[in-house]
Amino acid sequence: MADDAELAASEEKAEPALSVSAAMGLAKGALESIVVRLVGEVSELNDKPGYKAVYFTVKDEKASLPCMMWMSRYQAAGVQLAVGALVEMTGRFSLYAAKGRMNFDVFSVTLAGEGQLRLQVANLARELEAMGLMAPERKRPLPAYPQVIGIVTSPRGSVIHDMLRTLRRRYPLAKVLFAGVPVDGPGAADAMVDGLAKVVFAGAEMVLLGRGGGSFEDLMPFNDRRLARTIAACPVPVVTGIGHETDTTIADMVSDVRASTPTAAAEAVAPAREETDGRLVALGRSLHRAEERRLDGAARALERVEALSLFREPMRLFDAEALALDDLSDRLSRSLPAMLREDRHALSLLGAGLARMLPGLLTAPRGAVDADAGRLALRGGTLAERFDAAVADGRRRLRGVGERLPERFATALSVNAARLHDLSPLTVLARGYAIARGEGDAVVRSVAQTPPGSALTVTVADGEIDCTVNDTRRIEVAVEDWKEDR
Repeated sequence: MADDAELAASEEKAEPALSVSAAMGLAKGALESIVVRLVGEVSELNDKPGYKAVYFTVKDEKASLPCMMWMSRYQAAGVQLAVGALVEMTGRFSLYAAKGRMNFDVFSVTLAGEGQLRLQVANLARELEAMGLMAPERKRPLPAYPQVIGIVTSPRGSVIHDMLRTLRRRYPLAKVLFAGVPVDGPGAADAMVDGLAKVVFAGAEMVLLGRGGGSFEDLMPFNDRRLARTIAACPVPVVTGIGHETDTTIADMVSDVRASTPTAAAEAVAPAREETDGRLVALGRSLHRAEERRLDGAARALERVEALSLFREPMRLFDAEALALDDLSDRLSRSLPAMLREDRHALSLLGAGLARMLPGLLTAPRGAVDADAGRLALRGGTLAERFDAAVADGRRRLRGVGERLPERFATALSVNAARLHDLSPLTVLARGYAIARGEGDAVVRSVAQTPPGSALTVTVADGEIDCTVNDTRRIEVAVEDWKEDR
């Protein structure tokens, strides 16, 4: 209650209410009376030609402050401001009343050393360079005509469209694998590492990594340690196109090819269509000339082979064999009679020797044969006596069986004999029929076999008649009637 009373009393004693302009003027006078010296890191910078002042922002861990410095003071200071630079400034706070915007009017500025961000990037760059990740000999050449190209960048913005447009215009044959990832902000570096792995796993022969321009802070994901090591360890070449010509990141330093812009990166990996057409035409001409030379050489080689005597007189290939064959034939013709004479003489000698030797060779066996014959005659009589009774008994039984055996087949034999007699051609002839035979002793079965003038032999019951056919007549006889007649 006491505070409320004091506040009410102070309001009664206060001056009348001020206008906005008056209040802003009061604040401007209060602020511009404060001159301070401060240290901060430059995070944004705008010093375009023609401006009357340089505009930039300094920051620390908890706050940021917009600053401006008249161009004359800036040029007199001799300092080249850059994003990330740590600076020490002297100035005063100022208020732009028309917009109600406060900034810091810088009187003087000096560099206080590298900014924190640039210091971190510089230290990492030195470390990676010491590891050899930026060595020129580690850089891999780009394939001249890649079939599959990977792109890792943001799916939003103009960068992806510029890259695709460039690839489609210059090298439409390539297949494009695209991994859309964030390229700034927390987690952007990890997302780009994952995108690189995915396009490589999908079969990309080279990878484009890019983004558009931005502040140093915006490009910080491309200064990430893990991303740099991933690019260096990538199994395929990596081409970077990050920011503008003046922007250089650690990713650019470790990549195989660094392009000034994303569009330039796409141009670096895609040969121009005109260049490809020209190269193909040149290769076609070279191939044509090479084939002509090869065909000319083959034709000359064929002519040389054709001129060889082997192909003009191919039989000469067998000259040596023919001569050897003639010689062997001659030797054989001379040696065969002599060999036959020698063999005949040797055979006659063997015959004479055998004739002399046979009587003597047969004398000794003849005595043994006579002795064996005598013993066999004695034993044969004894053996015959032992089996005479059995032989006589068997003979009697066989005779009895033989006498009864015809009785079993007598009736069937009579029937078959009668049938055989009926079927005999002689019986048929005896009944008045005749058998006509033509050429080759073939039985005549049709008048078609006996044209007029042909000779026939007609067999009757008691002989044969030779006759000549004068005429023939065909008689139609029904098969049924013929069967009945039979």
